[in-house]
Amino acid sequence: MATDRHAEVTWHGSLMDGSGTIRSTTTGAIGEQPVSWAARSEDAPGGKTSPEELIAAAHAACFSMALSHGLAQGGNPPEELNTGATVTFQPGEGIVKIALTVEASVPGLDADAFAAAAEAAKSGCPVSKALAGVPEITLDARLR
Repeated sequence: MATDRHAEVTWHGSLMDGSGTIRSTTTGAIGEQPVSWAARSEDAPGGKTSPEELIAAAHAACFSMALSHGLAQGGNPPEELNTGATVTFQPGEGIVKIALTVEASVPGLDADAFAAAAEAAKSGCPVSKALAGVPEITLDARLR
């Protein structure tokens, strides 16, 4: 069964000087979040998010789910996966790189088997597939 997810954003002003708010999402789990060009294109603190930060969170979560499922299907469910995703945005070009990292505790699995499972999750998770146009997606996968 297909599921739909929806988000609504209100933006005021121009790109450079304006700002917006993610007003709602399907589940309400994200809550209202302020967004701005500065949060997207600079290392600007201030509690505002960006599309790239949201993509990073989505990619890390999706990859973790895919890896967990693949490991369990192979008979080695993980005790813990700690996943990070860094999305690099270049103004004028867009998203130019995503770097995935995962450190895991998986009893009974060697480093080669873990690396293979992580690569399969990287290429197979739905968010990775949606981001296939990104020029570079890297993966650093390590067992504890």
